[in-house]
Amino acid sequence: MTDKAFVPDDFDVPAHLVTPRFRLEPLGPQHNASDHAAWTGSIEHIRATPGFPDHGWPPVDGMTLEANLADLRRHADDFARRRGFTYTVLDPAGGEVIGCLYIYPSPRDGHDAEVTSWVTAGRAELDVPLYEAVTAWLSTHWPFRTPDYQPRTS
Repeated sequence: MTDKAFVPDDFDVPAHLVTPRFRLEPLGPQHNASDHAAWTGSIEHIRATPGFPDHGWPPVDGMTLEANLADLRRHADDFARRRGFTYTVLDPAGGEVIGCLYIYPSPRDGHDAEVTSWVTAGRAELDVPLYEAVTAWLSTHWPFRTPDYQPRTS
């Protein structure tokens, strides 16, 4: 990945997306324990989610809490440098991590952003609502014209 920002300098990156069923905020080190618990308990489910089978993530053997923290710091740095945007998906009631959303430059011709998201196996019913909310959010609050975000079906 280059150091070139992937959104215009004058673009105000949205800080949140709030719905009655979940809220999104930038992923950071403060989410480490809850994020680690969320994805390590749902590896098979996440790997079956559209957009993930070809990425090799999450690792089938998991990773340490320390390695996860390094990953979260990398995502927070990308966000700060405007090279990519990762949001944690939180339960609106208790603030528990229940998923993640990634918005990065697309490696594929014809797309200006690659968007992937996952929810935990225990919150699988939120996959379609998350996809629908993010799709609407991308079209109204982001500068992308051709995001690549694999559709979900109910």
